[in-house]
Amino acid sequence: MSAPLLEVKDLTVRFGDAVVVDRVSFFIAPGEKFALVGESGSGKTVSSLAVLQLNQDARYEGSILLDGQDVLQKSERQMQRVRGNDVAMIFQDPLSSLHPFYKVGRQLVEAIQAHKYVNKSEAKERAIEFLGMVGIPDPRRRFDNYPHEFSGGMRQRAMIAMALVNEPRLLIADEPTTALDVTVQAQILDLIARLQTELEMAVILITHDLGVVAEVTDHIGVMYAGRIVEHADKRDIFRAPEHPYTWGLLQSIPRLDRPRDEPLVPIPGRPPSLITLPTGCNFHPRCPYVRPRHREVDPRLEPVPEDPAHRVACLLPSETRKRLWQELSAGKAPEEARAEIVEGGLA
Repeated sequence: MSAPLLEVKDLTVRFGDAVVVDRVSFFIAPGEKFALVGESGSGKTVSSLAVLQLNQDARYEGSILLDGQDVLQKSERQMQRVRGNDVAMIFQDPLSSLHPFYKVGRQLVEAIQAHKYVNKSEAKERAIEFLGMVGIPDPRRRFDNYPHEFSGGMRQRAMIAMALVNEPRLLIADEPTTALDVTVQAQILDLIARLQTELEMAVILITHDLGVVAEVTDHIGVMYAGRIVEHADKRDIFRAPEHPYTWGLLQSIPRLDRPRDEPLVPIPGRPPSLITLPTGCNFHPRCPYVRPRHREVDPRLEPVPEDPAHRVACLLPSETRKRLWQELSAGKAPEEARAEIVEGGLA
């Protein structure tokens, strides 16, 4: 196994009294695809922005090693060389990320010249090349368009071109398909997957939708209330998930192998306030399988007995978790699944 390109170790991010990211750890190898999944407010975007030191007024603990060097120890001037060159980011809203007063081509040229020693004509040709690479038709003419002259999908493609124009080794894509229709979403995800292969870069995909990552990632970290509560290979997350929150995410997305009239099962309640987190397991106020000790004991991310690479932060015994998922996969509601487990003597 190759050495990690990026290794996040016990990352904690604080804004005043709020712990927005709590002891998060993960790594990504060169050319690998990793997804951070969770509801809004779970800490996904803050974790990724920490890699680029873009969280204003944040206090950090832990380390973020890029090629073995801790980016949290780098100065702002050093980070300017990292951003866009070694690590690039696609933001959620391309309209607010592209400057409305400047032509798209000019913004790409500036991104190139910030890191490459090339003249303006060379930078222009490279910008046109990348606009074509991301599927923008007639890129030479579109080079002189303003952002408002692009559709939503075209603006997202222009943002991808800007992120990739210096061929970074790591791309962070933060909800890259937000506000796009389903067809354009699929096109954007296919584009990222194709360019990731062609440019041999690593990708971190941030999303609230597990359905989005099914075909475009290798490993998945499920985040809740600032923590990773489950981390595993994509296949294990979809076939043998071990955390009740992951089950809830999976049950809340439509599936082609289910009857069309089968209702989706939302996760009850709302995520907790990061200023006043519940005691014990952060998920216990919303968990259908909660027991009294779960309100007192704080679970840690630990390996699943049969697979050390699959880690989960849950106080339910592994055998119980597996039986519960079997019942849920069979189409039973959480209350029915819990009743089956109680009758089977595993509760």
